Amino acid sequence: MINIFILSIFIGYFAIWHVTPTLHSPLMSLTNAISGIVILGALQILHNLPSFISPLWIYFSIFFASLNIFGGFFITKRMLNMFKPRKKDD
Repeated sequence: MINIFILSIFIGYFAIWHVTPTLHSPLMSLTNAISGIVILGALQILHNLPSFISPLWIYFSIFFASLNIFGGFFITKRMLNMFKPRKKDD
């Protein structure tokens, strides 16, 4: 588990800090996908719960990852609405 955690730190560093500003929207989609993976992982851990982990931490991770997903979709929708042509009032 420590190896996966350390590997995710390096991947996160290179994925986020070396991105040009034009790739911001795809990066938001990537973080939504990562949050979905966090939810799936938390549900898997909840299914096979070790005795030393409190279920409260897992519920918190599911809650905050869900907030990140829905917030990301909300912001993406607002960004895409900025590029729609406005209707002229006649």
